[in-house]
Amino acid sequence: MSDQTPLVLDVDGTFLKTDMLLECWWAGMGRDPMATLRVSFTHFRDRAALKSKLAKIAQIRTDLLPVNADVAALAAAARADGRTVVLASASDASLVQPLADHHDMGGRIFASDGHLNLKGTAKADALVAAYGEGGFDYAGNDASDLAIWKHADKAIVVGDVAGVSQLGNVTQVPGGWANRDVLRAMRPHQWVKNVLLFLPMLAAHQFGLATLGLVMLGIAAFSAAASCIYIVNDLLDLEADRLHATKCRRPFASGAVPIGVGMAACVALGVVALGIGALLGTAFLTVVVTYMILSLAYSLRLKRMRWIDIAVLASLYTLRVVAGAAASGVDASIFMLIFIFPVFITLGCVKRMTELALATDDAHLPGRGYGRQDRGDLLNMSVIGMVGALVIFFLYSHSDQAHALYPTKWLMWVALLPIAGWLFRMIRLGYQGKQDYDPIVFALRDKRGIGLLLITLALMFYSAG
Repeated sequence: MSDQTPLVLDVDGTFLKTDMLLECWWAGMGRDPMATLRVSFTHFRDRAALKSKLAKIAQIRTDLLPVNADVAALAAAARADGRTVVLASASDASLVQPLADHHDMGGRIFASDGHLNLKGTAKADALVAAYGEGGFDYAGNDASDLAIWKHADKAIVVGDVAGVSQLGNVTQVPGGWANRDVLRAMRPHQWVKNVLLFLPMLAAHQFGLATLGLVMLGIAAFSAAASCIYIVNDLLDLEADRLHATKCRRPFASGAVPIGVGMAACVALGVVALGIGALLGTAFLTVVVTYMILSLAYSLRLKRMRWIDIAVLASLYTLRVVAGAAASGVDASIFMLIFIFPVFITLGCVKRMTELALATDDAHLPGRGYGRQDRGDLLNMSVIGMVGALVIFFLYSHSDQAHALYPTKWLMWVALLPIAGWLFRMIRLGYQGKQDYDPIVFALRDKRGIGLLLITLALMFYSAG
């Protein structure tokens, strides 16, 4: 082999730890979902045209795409030896060229052009025409690359590819993904939010094992539904996450999990959520479907709309409480729902204040409608939500239902103090940027806050006798 043999790198899954077609599709869904879906259905069988049109709908930041460090090291070593390194991809040329330019490989590229999908034998023919039979080394990661490796001098295989044992002169490069990263993409730590499904059972003093079992099934369904939407949200927010100081380490943004794997996991989780929902009855299934539709609308558009996003967040939290009632068959008090909604409005404001307090400049948060100048308005709204919740709780203490469940009324009034203390603590820590990005997750790890909540529960139980 000559030291000057060109090194040709496939892009999707080889040089990059992602797929630019899927990157474009999700970016398009975030920016213009109707146009993206229309193009997808119209050109589903014409991959070259599909890639070209999707690239025009959403011009992705190729400089932010995650790179396979091992393949990048091979390219750097080849360039140091004076060899030519080029990119050859089935992705559209309008994306491959800026990617090559950014990584100092912009002399020549091979890519799809809107008419020819440069994959498999088509790519092999183009490379043989340019460099001759056996005149290049080729790095790839897919079974379709077998057609190219047969004509290359050296086959550089990224990850596990069936059929490479029949090739000669093979170099193996690490690749693939880990199950733990898929689990991380599902955000299991967020499942703790679903303890909200227990509220109707606790408020109605229904502590039977049958009721508990139904609520646990409901929590499983909501956990699957939430993880399904979290994956969708992460795929829609790829660019924003890569620009974020900590979210850039998320599985899809970092390339630890391929987008295609995430899409398959998303479908599986959706099936689990709807299957358990159907098992628990029409009322619960309706709540789950409503939750998923509203969450999807939030991910696609509503989270970018000032104040609307906070109202939607509060609604999504409230739906968990409604789901607890639907799963267990316990009636949810209208007072309880009216009480918790302003509480969740407050927590939604806290979430945004935390993000703004940790922002590094005065620009709007990526993919959000707020800048640091909005912290004062968010603080005011959070205080309004806190006061509203306390007033509603006080009014509830005078209701017939409260008199039946909590005969010692003055203890309920005392319980207002730890509730107010907890809400004030959440607002203060959020404004100071001393929370996690999710207030519910933070609240369930905050020892002092948990202490205030336990005092509240103790007072409520004493009031109930």
